Amino acid sequence: MTIENSTTAGATAASPIDAIVVGAGFSGINMVRLLRDRGFDVLGIEAGDGVGGTWYWNRYPGARTDSEAFYYCYSFDQELLKSWKWSERYPAQPEVRAYLEHAADRFDVRRLFRFGVRVLGSRWDESTSTWAVQLDTSEIVYTRFLVSAMGILSAPNAPEIPGVETFEGRRVFAQQWPDDVDLTGKRVGIIGTGATGIQLTPVAAKLAAELFVLQRTPHYIIPNRNRPMTDEWRSQIHEQYDQIWEKVRSHPFAMPFTSRGLMGADATEESLETIFEEGWANGGLAFLFETFDDLLTNPEVNAVASEFFRKKIREVVHDPETAEKLTPRDYPLGAKRLPGEHSYYEAFNRPNVHVVDIRSTPIVEFTPKGLRLQDGTELELDIVVFATGFDAFSGAVSRVDIRGRSGVSIAEKWADGPATYLGIAVHDFPNFFMIGGPQSPFANNPPLGEAEGEYIARAVEFARDKGLSAIEPDLQREQEWDQLVQSMTEGTVFPQGEAVNSWIVGANIPGKKRVVQVYFGGAADYVNRLNESADTGFPDYVVSEIVRN
Repeated sequence: MTIENSTTAGATAASPIDAIVVGAGFSGINMVRLLRDRGFDVLGIEAGDGVGGTWYWNRYPGARTDSEAFYYCYSFDQELLKSWKWSERYPAQPEVRAYLEHAADRFDVRRLFRFGVRVLGSRWDESTSTWAVQLDTSEIVYTRFLVSAMGILSAPNAPEIPGVETFEGRRVFAQQWPDDVDLTGKRVGIIGTGATGIQLTPVAAKLAAELFVLQRTPHYIIPNRNRPMTDEWRSQIHEQYDQIWEKVRSHPFAMPFTSRGLMGADATEESLETIFEEGWANGGLAFLFETFDDLLTNPEVNAVASEFFRKKIREVVHDPETAEKLTPRDYPLGAKRLPGEHSYYEAFNRPNVHVVDIRSTPIVEFTPKGLRLQDGTELELDIVVFATGFDAFSGAVSRVDIRGRSGVSIAEKWADGPATYLGIAVHDFPNFFMIGGPQSPFANNPPLGEAEGEYIARAVEFARDKGLSAIEPDLQREQEWDQLVQSMTEGTVFPQGEAVNSWIVGANIPGKKRVVQVYFGGAADYVNRLNESADTGFPDYVVSEIVRN
């Protein structure tokens, strides 16, 4: 990045703003609040025109949470917990965004954000111990501390398909859904069957004249059993919130699930079936955590559960050939994210909905009328929707030209895989922090983001109170954390490296080295590590110099 002379937004190298937070989702809103309340002058920067983060951008039909509303929210504000009335077990995008807008106003942080502004890059200035942040407005803003709250799923993956410029129809990216798209009566193709495609398909099936779902890898999918939130249910939740959040804080994925204390290896075939049926009927991610404790570690138990899912697909999907295409076979349950569905499989019983296996017959090119497959088939389409996911974990940060002390960009440092300390800080990038960075846990985002935000706020406060100009993780501690992250999948059903084509290892991004980008030691253990680091005065960090007044 070349930073040229330009106007500023009131923060100069000689008089920098205390902190800049990039992103206005769950974590960004809270991070600004935490720093503001500690007396810091803080500026939030958001590319969208309002708050919401992921829930601002993801407006595709069918977008909704995969976690239940009553714990997919802020936990620290007791009044907000009890005053906000979620309408559904799994709320849709407009409701989640409305919640975040309400929270931003309640915390009085909206005025601290600049909206419709994108960060292009940033460079560390060793002589002044500041970050020079380049905006797409041609401004440069200087700050002592730079915090990324851009999220793990915010850098859309746009696969390159030849002939795209010849297509006479419309191309749409699900994660940047335009308000003027109408699928009604159209011939629609959806490329991708991750969580986004799975949510979009049932809605599109009811609108489109013909719907073609282009699938590379079939997924295990759990029904979410969505239903309205009643006043009685809300009252029960409010009465139990202390216990609910205690469960969240002790759970490896930051969810209020309770182990049965049963091992599938000790269960009879009949009891396995009975408990799996209960999990299926209840719906949601509890299937993984409230059935058997060894579901994700014992291959034999997992094989029974995987076959249970396959049987359910065959029961729901009427056409055997279609059911076979939708059935995963070459990886175990839990090796990929388990999406929740809302009548996904039922959609394929409609005569206007077709699944296309693009693993056996890949897409070759766009044509003026649609898409041509390798076997010569041409799908005539009015609209092609890319539901092809994200450059997850590292992508949001590495796509911004952030250059640390050495002048090397973070993308260059991470060319062979992301290396961080605690998924929060990076050696050679002083005063730079991330919420939801690579090598942090993949868990229920709001409570995990709260813990990471609190840790970052304490680190920034520590630097201020000690009169430090710069703080960064020790290189050896970063290397040790990297080694730990790579070893944490041992003893689980999550395959290593090439064994599974998952976005968790970056396999969906051409040229991206496949490494584990997630800390699998559990959110509870991870938060304990954060607290230990902060409580002991950040001994795992090094200080560049002391500010001399």
